[in-house]
Amino acid sequence: MRIMGLDFGSKTVGVAVSDTLLVTAQGIETIQRKSPGKLRQTLARIESLAEEYQVEKIILGYPKNMNNTEGERCQKTVEFQEMLERRCGMPVVLWDERLTTVIAEQILMESKVRRENRKSYVDKIAAVLILQSYLDAQAFQEKEDVGKVE
Repeated sequence: MRIMGLDFGSKTVGVAVSDTLLVTAQGIETIQRKSPGKLRQTLARIESLAEEYQVEKIILGYPKNMNNTEGERCQKTVEFQEMLERRCGMPVVLWDERLTTVIAEQILMESKVRRENRKSYVDKIAAVLILQSYLDAQAFQEKEDVGKVE
């Protein structure tokens, strides 16, 4: 089993997948969107990648505001979540993505990636951060559950 992580933006969608042990996330692609309102090609590409990597669940970055409120991007993300669930026939979990793009930018700067080249990597790295955060939280929860005595 693998899990896919997505960083859904108005122009691009960063894509990452987990390893089969659900320990690490790897960036695989940045999907360029033709138009903010047209998602058919984007959904088809995600479905194709999900089949190729034998994905059973999708983690979709949920762009809450820093004060924990939900803005217009959250509504668009929920609509995208519903489309993905219908198209791919698997669960799509919303996952807090606050600061992932900022952290991705910092990683690229520290890696000495030139400013003009960063845009082509930032969404894929943000998807990795979203998915890795989810995987880490699940592993922590499993450890907590094992430690409980009934």
